[in-house]
Amino acid sequence: MQEAEGHMAESEWTIARADPEDAEDILRFLNRVGGESDNLLFGADEMRLTVEQEREWIRSQGSLPHSVTLTAKRNGEIVAIGSLAGSNRERIAHRAEISLVVSRDCWGQGIGRSMMEALIRFGRENAIEAIDLKVRSDNRRAIRLYESLGFKACGTYERFFKIAGGYYDALLMNLSL
Repeated sequence: MQEAEGHMAESEWTIARADPEDAEDILRFLNRVGGESDNLLFGADEMRLTVEQEREWIRSQGSLPHSVTLTAKRNGEIVAIGSLAGSNRERIAHRAEISLVVSRDCWGQGIGRSMMEALIRFGRENAIEAIDLKVRSDNRRAIRLYESLGFKACGTYERFFKIAGGYYDALLMNLSL
């Protein structure tokens, strides 16, 4: 996958494959953004992997033909992480699940769209026929982005998230490539 570049609020950003040497920065980023939004599957400081475990996970992603983890960096700092997770199981090897995390201070600046486009492109280039995702059903901004990229709603997980004692549904979405 080639590195991509873009612009965000007068500063440049780049999208590239995650590097095992980024493991500590990735964990720091995820633990921080977990506290910025209730739209994620995790909260602040819930990424309890060691740096070495994260490095190994990044290495393993790099060795799977249908999977990739990307980072977006602005001025050398991680501002977004996206992944496409495929399977080696023959019956579902044509499918992958996408996930995306964008730092709150970068929302609305195009980085989410650029990351999604890069992940979808990787899927197309690597024999993925369908991409699935889950999104909190009241996260209208993300749903609009996914719909604009061709994703369609295909189901609901009721009471999927439990946050501060309240339950929230997750919308299942799918993109046929």
